[in-house]
Parts: sequence; structure tokens; C-alpha cells
Amino acid sequence: MSAALSGAVDLAAVKARAESATRAPNGVTGGGSSDWVLDVTDATFQTDVVERSLQVPVVVDLWATWCGPCKQLSPVLERLAAAGGGAWVLAKIDVDANPRVAQLFGVQSIPTVVAVAGGQPVDAFSGALPEPQVRQWIDALLNALRDRMPGIGAAEEAAAARSDQPDGQVEEPPDPRFTAAEDAIERGDYAAAEAAYQQILDAEPGNAQAREALAQVRFAARAEAADPVSIGRADAAPDDLDAQLAAADAEVALDRVDQAFRRLVDTVRRTSGDERSRVREHLIELFGLFPADDPRVAAARRNLASALY
Repeated sequence: MSAALSGAVDLAAVKARAESATRAPNGVTGGGSSDWVLDVTDATFQTDVVERSLQVPVVVDLWATWCGPCKQLSPVLERLAAAGGGAWVLAKIDVDANPRVAQLFGVQSIPTVVAVAGGQPVDAFSGALPEPQVRQWIDALLNALRDRMPGIGAAEEAAAARSDQPDGQVEEPPDPRFTAAEDAIERGDYAAAEAAYQQILDAEPGNAQAREALAQVRFAARAEAADPVSIGRADAAPDDLDAQLAAADAEVALDRVDQAFRRLVDTVRRTSGDERSRVREHLIELFGLFPADDPRVAAARRNLASALY
């Protein structure tokens, strides 16, 4: 799940720039959704990421407003940070508004997530992973750092103490059906996870969480086998239906979402009958990976309707 960072990164190198930049009044950073979710800028990076990472890990979410997968991943990270109770901190950085930080990490695609501890990056991944995999990555990170970062254990103990208070919020017990699916994902058994989510939907057709998770796990299984070479193969063989579907998956995995949608809409126009239905269903499944209000999805839906009718 981890991804190598582009080149050596020395986070201390930003200190001089950060200290000379204008900081927010009274050291207040952006409008994070909790004490452990911060909107970070080039100017506040030294304080909010480098210095804070000396106490607990800081998970840096590098995103942009136009990035569809970012809109899937960021809410997942925010929920997990809030649930973590301060054992780690989420730093959200808009790469368009803060290009120096993006350059510092050598960001080549977004979303990219980098874990910083002790002032240095220690792990990273790219792409919008399903929530169970993100949770597993966070857990592994905390387990690896707990012995040498006392702030993790202190935050976990404080969170446990708060939950023991009479007025403390009691966490709702996990749904065993989702737990079974998440366990299957952790084992890498996507078929079992897909079956578990489908079973939930069979019983509750309106369960949005299961529907979104099913789309994610189906794509995750295909994305593991996605090969960028398939894009060239598909371009050379426009009538090869399997090649077009594989190329669209590879393009989405590479965050070339518009190209993937355009490819499948064009394929719908060239096909009919069962082949057209297969391509349409594949495209609609890809739509499910993104928020309904994503402009790329809205445009592709209009183009699909035009191609069909």
C-alpha cells in the first residue's frame, strides 16, 4: 500500500521559508473540522506538520478541488482522524493553493497521502483507497511508531478515559456484516468482500454505504491488475471491448478520469445489444467511485445519455 516518495525529502528545508512567510493571526490555522484535522498552508507547514510530528504522527493529505478521488478519500481520513482522538493528526493541503509543499514532497499525482513522524516522511500511498485499507494503513503506522512516540499512547489513554465518563459518547458497535467485508479486504480477498457487500444490498437495497463500498472493492480488485500498457493496446484496437474496459480502469487508476469516461462513452456509441449494455454498466460502476456532484460525472452522464438515445 505504501508508495515511494519522489526523491529525498528534507522537511526541515522549509523552515526558513515558513518563518519568513505570513502566518495566520495568533497561530490559528485553517478551518479544520476538529482539533485533529487541520487546513495547512505553505506558511503554517513548519508549525502544523514538522513541529507537531515530533509528538504524534501527522498524516498529510495532498488534494485539490478538481480531484474526484480526493473527494472520496478526504472524508475518510477526516473520520478516522476524529476517531483517533489525537493519536495522530490530519493535515489537509490544497496543492494548487500551496505549491511549495507539493514540490517538497515531489507530488506526481493526487490524492497522495504522506505520513510524517519526527519531522520526516515515513510512509505514503497514492490514490483513493477504500476505507478499510486506509484504516489498516493508519493502524500499522501507529503500531510501528507507538514505542518511540509517547504522544500516541497518551492520546489513546485520554480518549479511553473520556469514553469511560458517564456523559462520554459511546461508540456504536460495528456492524458485523461490514466487519466481515473489511476483514476480507485486509486479507486481499476481494471476491469475499464483494460477496459480503452484495449480501447487505440484497437485504437492504437502499444501503448507500454498502453500495459505495461494493463499487470501491470491485474497482480495487480490477485496479490491482490494471496495466498502463493496456491504454495503448485499446487505442490500437477500438473494437476490442475487453481492451476498452481494461484501458478505462487503468486511466481511472492513473487519475485520467475524463479520458476514461470519454473512452467508454465512445465505445457505447460504437456498440449495440449486449455489448453496449456491458459497457454502459461498466461506466456507471465507475461513476459510483466519485461523488454524485462531481462535474466530470455529470458531464459524462449527459454524454452517455446522448450516446444511448
